Amino acid sequence: MKKIIINICVLLLAVGSLSAQELKSPNGNFSMDFSLLKDGTPTYKLTYKGKAIIKESKLGFELKDDDTSLLNGFSVEDTQTSTFNETWKPVWGEVSEIKNHYNELAVTLNQKSTDRKMTIRFRLFDDGLGFRYEFPKQKNLVYFVIKEERTQFAMAGDHTAFWIPGDYDTQEYDYTESKLSEIRGKMDQAITPNASQQPFSKTGVQTSLMMKTEDGLYINLHEAALINYSAMHLNLDDKSMVFQSWLTPDANGDKGYLQAPFNTPWRTIIASDDARDILASKMTYNLNEPSKIEDTSWIKPVKYVGVWWEMITGKSSWSYTNDFPSIKLGETDYSIATPSGTHGATTANVKKYIDFAAENGFDAVLVEGWNVGWEDWFGKSKDYVFDFVTPYPDFNVEEIHSYAKSKGVKMMMHHETSSSVRNYERHMDAAYKFMNDNGYTSVKSGYVGDILPRGENHYNQWIVNHYQYALEKAADYKIMVNAHEAVRPTGVARTYPNLIGNESARGTEYQAFGGSKPNHVTVLPFTRLIGGPMDYTPGIFEMDISKMNPDNHSHLNATIANQLALYVTMYSPLQMAADIPENYNRFPDAFQFIKDVAVDWDDSKYLEAEPGKYVTVARKAKGTNNWFVGNANGLEKRTSEIKLDFLDTGKKYEAIIYTDAKDAHYKTNPQAYKITKQTVTNKTKLTIDSAPGGGFAISIIEK
Repeated sequence: MKKIIINICVLLLAVGSLSAQELKSPNGNFSMDFSLLKDGTPTYKLTYKGKAIIKESKLGFELKDDDTSLLNGFSVEDTQTSTFNETWKPVWGEVSEIKNHYNELAVTLNQKSTDRKMTIRFRLFDDGLGFRYEFPKQKNLVYFVIKEERTQFAMAGDHTAFWIPGDYDTQEYDYTESKLSEIRGKMDQAITPNASQQPFSKTGVQTSLMMKTEDGLYINLHEAALINYSAMHLNLDDKSMVFQSWLTPDANGDKGYLQAPFNTPWRTIIASDDARDILASKMTYNLNEPSKIEDTSWIKPVKYVGVWWEMITGKSSWSYTNDFPSIKLGETDYSIATPSGTHGATTANVKKYIDFAAENGFDAVLVEGWNVGWEDWFGKSKDYVFDFVTPYPDFNVEEIHSYAKSKGVKMMMHHETSSSVRNYERHMDAAYKFMNDNGYTSVKSGYVGDILPRGENHYNQWIVNHYQYALEKAADYKIMVNAHEAVRPTGVARTYPNLIGNESARGTEYQAFGGSKPNHVTVLPFTRLIGGPMDYTPGIFEMDISKMNPDNHSHLNATIANQLALYVTMYSPLQMAADIPENYNRFPDAFQFIKDVAVDWDDSKYLEAEPGKYVTVARKAKGTNNWFVGNANGLEKRTSEIKLDFLDTGKKYEAIIYTDAKDAHYKTNPQAYKITKQTVTNKTKLTIDSAPGGGFAISIIEK
């Protein structure tokens, strides 16, 4: 009855002013106002505890070859309100249960001059706002092409932002911290080289965009449920401080081909006066549909090692031979080729990794460069580049399958597509069946280089649909997917939980390509990880890359303690111990944390957080009473004071604390750490120092 009364009250308000509506969050902290301007342009604004988050901002679409478009001339035809409150259980995650509680307002608009209808649906949660456009079935709007989505986010000030350049083809940039007004002047420096890139504006940035206001509000802009639509960037008018949505175009320059009925992705605004709330928010997942995979028993978190870092550093190679200037699949005879001697994916080498995985309790082994074609795979606009089933002469698929099975270790497949998307779709069924037949339960796919067909981009509607097709096809074969260079995640893993990881940001590999900023991992949880987990590939113990490859003078900008912390602060159900076994064998006491740390959790507590400066997280391992704590520190030495009040009352635990040594520093002394043990309870308070680019990790095991 309470719900009915609330709905009646809102509808009575609507009678008095059909063009103005107010919506409040369940706890009352957020207030969203919808209204129409005099010319019938839809607008909204958002406040948090009475402070402006989004000033009056316009909504609508510019359509291709349509003089009227869906921008103005609207009147309110109908409003509907409702309240929703549920708790659901994710297949994997940071917590065992997620609360999904919001108040909703759906405003149906009619454009009188065209008799076209559009509904804008707002959902206001205790952590922020989500809204989307809906196009119902109608006579005068069936097939239409988007020239541009005209969603605005009018900021209330010149906020500090943590941003990467807007780009149709890559997200693999270091973050820049600056005022919004400074983006234009810093853009050229922020755009660093990549295998495929296409920046579009001097003030264009990508989501998830993290900001902080002068009076201490934290604001995050992103999107949720990106399905059959182009990824959204944000283009800033740096005079008015208004962001406008900027969709990724296709080869024709069009932003989207729609057919009603259709719902766009949600546009999301998460905000709080406590940075920890941004990390704890599950709004992005809540705006996605429940799992469409009925039997999820085969979807399991994975901790893995692999033949990867040795190739990233240049110690070994993906290709088998140096004999051929070019190869053609099915024609090139590898049996007459001279092995280069640097190939990483040999049967003997992979067996060493399998042994290491088995001895140390890892679930799986990734092998890159196992399949023919790597001699001229990149930069040739080559369509038939890989077939995903034919191994090099020195990689025995059957022998590896049998050996891994005997050791209780799964194999992880690698499918680099070289962005030849059509070729991958041609071979997908055969490739996934090959995985089933040979014991591969998960696949790391890659999309390096410019997309084929030529002119398409990594984040437009057509390629977004490809990523979704690959994910759903993989589910048919009970395969888990970890897609690299794909579109950034938007919570779709709730609907398809076989998406256990993505790269879609600047990962650890860049530490071997010249290095990343030491505070990079204190920004990613506030940006990239808002939409889903990242295969960041942490755990590097040798920071001087020249010791792996004398010709590579890169330096990994982190301490060993920092690398341990990432297994907790950079949440993912897919975690790699990315370094080579020899380096772990040099530091077995530190490696113990990587062996012990969980990859699936019942609960998570965000103890400290400030974007760009530090993140401290405690997580409770799934099905146990054991906790793990991680702190990733930024550029300045810092002292953490944390309470262990999340532990059970009356119980004792053993804490193994991995910290930076006093003289540790990411650049000058990164391998300096110390390990201590002590008994702790829920009354214990810990004071721990973190070095620049450092951190700490703690295992807390119930006695």
